[in-house]
Amino acid sequence: MKTKINEIFASIQGEGPVVGFKQLFIRFCGCNLNCDYCDTEFQTGTEYTPAELAQKITSEYNLKTFHSISLTGGEPLLSAEFLKEFLPLIKEKTKIYLETNATMPEKFELIKNYIDIIAADIKLKSSSGKNTFEQNACFFEKCQEINTFAKIVFNENIEDEEIMICSELGKRYNIELVLQPEMEKENRMRINSKFCSDVLEKFTGIYPNTRLIPQVHKFIDVR
Repeated sequence: MKTKINEIFASIQGEGPVVGFKQLFIRFCGCNLNCDYCDTEFQTGTEYTPAELAQKITSEYNLKTFHSISLTGGEPLLSAEFLKEFLPLIKEKTKIYLETNATMPEKFELIKNYIDIIAADIKLKSSSGKNTFEQNACFFEKCQEINTFAKIVFNENIEDEEIMICSELGKRYNIELVLQPEMEKENRMRINSKFCSDVLEKFTGIYPNTRLIPQVHKFIDVR
């Protein structure tokens, strides 16, 4: 079994509650969504078997120096069968951090026992062109015993109904919500700080376990 990996690199996590920690990123090719704001190139890459990928990262990196390995993309769960064979080869050496659009709960079931932290996206139609609320609910049902937070990318078009639905999802599944302002190519927020504060106020008025964290890695100019 092989899967295509776009890139492997060491950097600093710039999003969510573990912001600032050093991670080893494994970027998987392919995605089942096509979000309007996505600026990630994840189509080209190198094919690996599970053993080859495990050998590469353990021989080239000291995993003890990393907070965790980030499985990112694209959408890593498209390669769930591959991950089911790969993750047992490295699990004793590191924590596993899964970045996912949280729309493939059946695929997640194949690897959930190997995952330590889940960074799940809730897509808003106002920013991504997608609405994934129903899929997200099914996904969150399956990860309640795992450390999970939900990232919500938003811009000036966010609607009160979206805020209500996201807050209710957070409340129902007891997961932290992380609001992430959409960024422009110049590595600055698309919206101003006052608007961000107002959006945060609306969220916390419904669900207090919500915070605002911009993409810190873009401000400090790392990958």
